[in-house]
Amino acid sequence: MTQAHIAHYINGAVANGSGTRTQPVYNPATGAVTANVSLANVADVNAAVAAAHKAFPAWADTPPLRRARVMFKFLELLNANKDKLAHMITAEHGKVFTDAQGEVSRGIDIVEFATGIPQLLKGDFTEQVSTGIDNWTMRQPLGVVAGVTPFNFPVMVPAWMFPVAIAAGNTFVLKPSPIDPSPSLFIAELLKQAGLPDGVFNVVQGDKEAVDALLVHPDVKAVSFVGSTPIANYIYETGAHHGKRVQALGGAKNHMVVMPDADIDQAVDALIGAAYGSAGERCMAISVAVLVGDVADRLMPKLIERTKALKVLNGENLAAEMGPIVTDVAHKRITGYIEQGVKEGARLLVDGRNFDGASAGEGCGTDTSGGFWMGGTLFDNVTPDMRIYKEEIFGPVLSCLRVADLAQAVDLINAHEFGNGVSCFTRDGNVAREFARHIQVGMVGINVPIPVPMAWHGFGGWKKSLFGDMHAYGEEGVRFYTKQKSVMQRWPESIGKGAEFVMPTSK
Repeated sequence: MTQAHIAHYINGAVANGSGTRTQPVYNPATGAVTANVSLANVADVNAAVAAAHKAFPAWADTPPLRRARVMFKFLELLNANKDKLAHMITAEHGKVFTDAQGEVSRGIDIVEFATGIPQLLKGDFTEQVSTGIDNWTMRQPLGVVAGVTPFNFPVMVPAWMFPVAIAAGNTFVLKPSPIDPSPSLFIAELLKQAGLPDGVFNVVQGDKEAVDALLVHPDVKAVSFVGSTPIANYIYETGAHHGKRVQALGGAKNHMVVMPDADIDQAVDALIGAAYGSAGERCMAISVAVLVGDVADRLMPKLIERTKALKVLNGENLAAEMGPIVTDVAHKRITGYIEQGVKEGARLLVDGRNFDGASAGEGCGTDTSGGFWMGGTLFDNVTPDMRIYKEEIFGPVLSCLRVADLAQAVDLINAHEFGNGVSCFTRDGNVAREFARHIQVGMVGINVPIPVPMAWHGFGGWKKSLFGDMHAYGEEGVRFYTKQKSVMQRWPESIGKGAEFVMPTSK
């Protein structure tokens, strides 16, 4: 059987490129190879950057309102094709279809935000800063910018980047994950249908070779990245060394604090969805439950029952709560962490390695035949010195720790090297206020388990969860993809005679 081939998208057309390396694309639910994706070489990256560089002057000179109209048309096409995109995500990533629909919807939110670019690019004006002199600021695009995105959100995370970047007048080169590359080409086609000029949006499929080529290319002015902390640090240091503006979002170890006064059923619902949704393959997944006081005695029995009852099915099954793991490599990595947790003395209450599709629910025997399957895993009595607590597992593994009070919970979380997301479930307004004020984490939820900010607020963590000083999308995204220019102006009639040798001051 001939496999489908997934190529690049350069200067408004699908391009095979000159690179000869490829990588298989799998259906995680069956383990079958469904396509082969090209892996770009340096020449392929150079071709994409050259196309973007050529398209930049005309696109940057296009009035923001006309750029916004392209975004409006793209928004319309995305809404018309959101289920098609969701099916693509499920086929190559494995997440359940309803979750994939949610991912597409959150990406659409960013596009909708980007349609407001005429307002977002407005500068400030001050008349008469000195006699006869006015001063104003404007924001102008950087040039060619690049985005390097992960497998877990092949639509939403690219949408954190390219809609704002393009609307602001930049041209864009996307390097998506080769694990689930098909959505990137469909997005490129929709942008073309929306009227985006050729060369403004380009896609290079690939791996580290393509990333390195983008990081050192002199015409790439900025790089956005989302992924693991070691790679984020590498991209930040390499890109900055080559004079680029870099926004690199790294790993996470997100905690959810459950206070004794919390609604237990709501807390269990939140933990189940946030820990096991998308098989835990989210940078905002809750992977640690911090149980305060005696709440564990009331919460754990229900949490064990719900974890065992997870509906782990093929993502196309609308009854599914969790799909397969994305790749066999990821499955083995997660399995290794579970084994490590057992060795370190954590109490394994539910073992996802024992997943049996035939016993997971009606119809599961056929839904889960083959593929990279695993059930939810639940640990109790985890301690801060264990690897399963310290490191990001990126899988359906929930670790429970017990603390005496809120102060211990806050100290525990603040001591962790990651500071991406956190949540606290409580009925006490003062606890909520003090928690939000004192926790050293970038995104905080109060009775919200996955506090991903909306399109106009911006996404980003603290500590080793973010390298660079600007968050993704929102107004900070606009600032990241533009540079400020300040203009001072006066006219000959207001200029006094004679040279001035002192620092200008307001007169």
